[in-house]
Amino acid sequence: MKVGFGEQFTEHMVTLYWSTATGWTGRPQVVPFGHLSISPATAGLHYGQVVFEGLKAYRRKDGTLGTFRPDAHARRFQESARRLAMPELPEELFLEAVDAFVREDGGALPADAPELSLYLRPVLFASEATLALRPAKEYAFLLMGFVTGGFFSDQPDPVSVLISREFSRAAPGGTGQAKCAGNYAGAFLAQQAAADAGCQQVVWLDPVERHWIEEMGGMNLFFVRGSGAAATVVTPALTGTLLPGVTRDSLLILAEERGYGVSEERISVSQWQTESEAGVITETFACGTAALVTPVGQVRDGESAWVIGEGKQGPVTGELRAALTDLHQGRAADPHGWVRLCPSLPS
Repeated sequence: MKVGFGEQFTEHMVTLYWSTATGWTGRPQVVPFGHLSISPATAGLHYGQVVFEGLKAYRRKDGTLGTFRPDAHARRFQESARRLAMPELPEELFLEAVDAFVREDGGALPADAPELSLYLRPVLFASEATLALRPAKEYAFLLMGFVTGGFFSDQPDPVSVLISREFSRAAPGGTGQAKCAGNYAGAFLAQQAAADAGCQQVVWLDPVERHWIEEMGGMNLFFVRGSGAAATVVTPALTGTLLPGVTRDSLLILAEERGYGVSEERISVSQWQTESEAGVITETFACGTAALVTPVGQVRDGESAWVIGEGKQGPVTGELRAALTDLHQGRAADPHGWVRLCPSLPS
């Protein structure tokens, strides 16, 4: 089943509000999905106090629904809000909102389409009508969702990427590790440049030396050195300028549990090219909630270009993708308690 990403929303959303006078008021409320009525002076429109998350619920093999690591997403949501001087939503309210939404709209996820998932988008924005240059005194939390397949496609086809030499995604001391709206708006021009070059995504470099690989679009990157049981799985270390992905963290754990060497280290562009051409780096893949695990087949850097491995999904990438989807869909044991089983759906 072909389903576009973020185009058709389910019938409901969840709302909750905060103010300096009352704090968080009441419990998360399920309401019909609909338009908002806001003032032209809404602070979030002008000063960018907007943070969000992205997480998924999956249909499991026994027909139940499970949300993957919502507690980790709740904590990252808090960290993003803290960085933008916004109120932190307590974890229990975040999880209550997730449960309420999935209980109400989880039935939109077909029982016979395991390639589909229910994508949840919590967002928090400054809702006070003021142009005073300060943190707002009122905020609105919303949680909406839609049924989706893969971010690129329903199948893990390799993507081509362009290294951005002109633009930076983030800066030291900035908001790179927060999931805030401005980070994505600032990336669109570089993404357009990648599309113009015939590539599907952009790769960001460190903003200081313009030398070290950080992440791909809105996804984390992994590199596989070697092959078979001796393969090692490497990802750039968290520096404060790249997003600490929940999928990234999950894959580091899953790779180590499967006996692969795992490390976080800096990898330069020239190192990526040299080691790929020498057959040392045999696979590269991106990961994220939306992209899941997506192989990278070809890289462009100005006039230079190179192919990763054979230009298709490698065995380690495939194994880790399968391990993750097996957890999502209840085909594998969940020793870490990552899947939160959703409340019973209405009959």
